[in-house]
Amino acid sequence: MRFLQIHKIIDSLIVFMLIMSTGGLLFVFNRNMMYILFISLIIFALLFTYKSIKKNLFYSFIITWVLLIVLFLINYYFAFSSQDQNKYQYYLFIITLSILVLFHFSNNRIDDVFVERLYFVLKLIVFHAFIQVFFYLIVKDNLNPISSSEYECRTFNYMFYYASLDFKSHSVVSLFGIEIVRNQGLFWEAGVAQVFFNILFFLEAFIVKKNRVILLITAIVIITTYSTIGIAILLLQVIVYFIAELKKNLIFIPIGLILLIPVYSLFTANVEEKLYGEKEASFQKRYFDLVQPLFIGLESPLTGIGLDLNRFQEYRSEFYINSTTFNLIQEQVGLDLKMENTSQGSANSFMFLLAAMGFPTTLIFIYMLLNQQLINKRKRIFLSIVILSLFSSPLLLRPFFLIFIISGFTHYFHRVMSHKQQLA
Repeated sequence: MRFLQIHKIIDSLIVFMLIMSTGGLLFVFNRNMMYILFISLIIFALLFTYKSIKKNLFYSFIITWVLLIVLFLINYYFAFSSQDQNKYQYYLFIITLSILVLFHFSNNRIDDVFVERLYFVLKLIVFHAFIQVFFYLIVKDNLNPISSSEYECRTFNYMFYYASLDFKSHSVVSLFGIEIVRNQGLFWEAGVAQVFFNILFFLEAFIVKKNRVILLITAIVIITTYSTIGIAILLLQVIVYFIAELKKNLIFIPIGLILLIPVYSLFTANVEEKLYGEKEASFQKRYFDLVQPLFIGLESPLTGIGLDLNRFQEYRSEFYINSTTFNLIQEQVGLDLKMENTSQGSANSFMFLLAAMGFPTTLIFIYMLLNQQLINKRKRIFLSIVILSLFSSPLLLRPFFLIFIISGFTHYFHRVMSHKQQLA
């Protein structure tokens, strides 16, 4: 029993680090030290909580590791312009780290352990975010700025985190008459935080306990992010959950409406504000990140222009879309793209990958993501959350989401080897 508790603690820490390495402030302010602690924790787990290695599983991970390294090396050598070697060393490290994490859970734990630990850690993160957003009303005059080379926010004794005053016009919102700072939880941006908040809502509603108090708290936290895509995903989940519960108990109708109506109202108001209001620039940037990288990818369809973010930003700042077809699409859709270029990175994970690594690699990664094996129950809902989120967050090649792609690869190779053994 004691060893089981130790295993739970270790696994929870690994999952927490996995989440934090995918947009968490711990890694924003202390990236190198946190990655050293993360890799040390995984090695410790592999050495002291291991079971006998499953041969076919081990080989499938080795093949996946080699294949991913080859794909990234091809991208490095055939990129449009010279690439920063350090960027690719970082990706090599992230690939290795992600593979070790997934191998630990695949080889040393039973199937549901990853989901159980993910559920536990996300509950802690969401409860913290729930307290944080309302605590702002008490501590807003006692916040101190903290910064790294590329990021700044405000904190209350390193317990709660709020957007910098420089971005107040974008971060402070009036929610049902109360002025709050968009809830970013323990993450660098509210749009990143909503991904993990929505995953907890999914786990609670469709996989684990269906505790309505936790569902309500999680829904409130997602709403306080004031993220358009986050609220849209929540609305989608609430509708699916409402329909499923309605079949079981008609009493659920008033409860569902209490939750559904305000979420829908907030979503429509948010969309209108992004399309035609003060925050139109945010929508235009998302729209631009959807379109421009596609045309960049068409210029270098096989290997892309490279994963070096600085080179990508330089390239896109001088790239203009000249397409009659796109102009016709705009006329039909009725949405005009007002931006011509930008020197910022792309917030769209899939379109960035397409421009950076080309069509073949992007399609392989998407296929493996769709065939991930970590969460198989209500898989379509889960993948909808992930895909919609990644269209507005640059997180696909971060450890948490990369392990889902890796699980698709390893499952495929494991199945091939098992089939060959049966034929032998």
